[in-house]
Order: sequence, then C-alpha cells, then structure tokens
Amino acid sequence: MEITWLGHSCFRLKGRDAAAVTDPCGPGSGYKLAQLTGDVVTVSNSHPHHNDVELVGGEPVILDGPGEYEVKGVGVTGFRTDLPEEGKERLHNTAYMIEIDDITVCHLGDLANMLPTEHLEITKDIDVLLVPVGGHCTIGPAQAAQVISQLGAKVVIPMHYATDVSSMELEQLDGFLREMGVTEAQPQARLNVTQSSLPPEPTVTVLQYRK
Repeated sequence: MEITWLGHSCFRLKGRDAAAVTDPCGPGSGYKLAQLTGDVVTVSNSHPHHNDVELVGGEPVILDGPGEYEVKGVGVTGFRTDLPEEGKERLHNTAYMIEIDDITVCHLGDLANMLPTEHLEITKDIDVLLVPVGGHCTIGPAQAAQVISQLGAKVVIPMHYATDVSSMELEQLDGFLREMGVTEAQPQARLNVTQSSLPPEPTVTVLQYRK
C-alpha cells in the first residue's frame, strides 16, 4: 500500500485494486487537493477541513459515521469518539480502521481524548496509525504519545499540526517529536508499506504534504 499525505488529516491510501481518501480538506484549510480520486472516502466530522468530499473524483463511496463497510475489497470499521462540547451540544468524531492489501490503517480523525477501554479491542491489530498531534481541537503531543502507547502500531504518522501553509491554530510538529524521543525526522513524499516491511518496534514516520 502507498500512503500519501495531502495535508491536515487528509491521506490517500492506494492499494493494488482500490484507493481510500480520508478527511478531504477544503481550500480554507490552506491545502490544495488537486487531481484527487478514490474509491472510498472516510469523513471523521462535519467541519469543512474534514469533509469536502466534492474534491474527490472517481464516484467514491462516502462513509461518514460508525459501522462496518466493504468497498471494492477495502474493509472499513468506523467507531465514534466525542469532541469537546460547544455550548449545549456535544459534537462527535468518527475514527476509522481501514484495511487494504493486508495492511490495517487506523485514522483517528479529530480525536480529543484518550481512547476508552471498549475501543482498544477494535484497534488491537493496527499496522499504521494516523494520529493528530497539533492540540487545540484534538489531542496534543503528550496525549498523542499516550495514545500511541495504548495502540502499539508499528508505523506512526503524525497529522493535523501546523505547517507553512495551514490556516488553523495548531502546534508545530517539534513538540510531538520531542515527546516521542525523535531527534531527526526527514519528511518523505510517500510511504510504501507491506507486511514484510513493517518495523519490529513502533516507528515515527513524517510525511511531506503533497504540494
């Protein structure tokens, strides 16, 4: 599977026969999603920085809530987590387990709290974890490190943090890397993952957003 970061919480996960896109971010986010296609799109919440599904071509199936799904051989399980309360209304986030080519990716969306015990059974077999680290409306660096410890994924890819083009008030990546004890991280344009290439211990991989 090939993983490309398109910015914010948006990734393209390309397998042999199908591709999934997570949280397509609208232009207000500061990122530009050009020439993007997919067979399935997952949406973690209704914010425009996460649900601009019209940017994805190819007549994809849109998944925007909890449940178990299969689209063109891509298995998806969505489970709900709560976002911070706004006024009297509690907003919700959907995290997703996405299986493509025998690789299981967990996209946590706008996770705002530690995962409760009942979610650890769902997330017990993660190969790649896509985790928010920028704080403010999601978990920050310290909580992200704790969640990573909870889940035990082999590859950890940070997302949802401040970059040179992002418009959101978020923390830079440096704080998360310090929490994880990473002294040097050269961003990669993309990551190719197979079962045989997975590292034996949890490893942080930083991706460069696609310009």
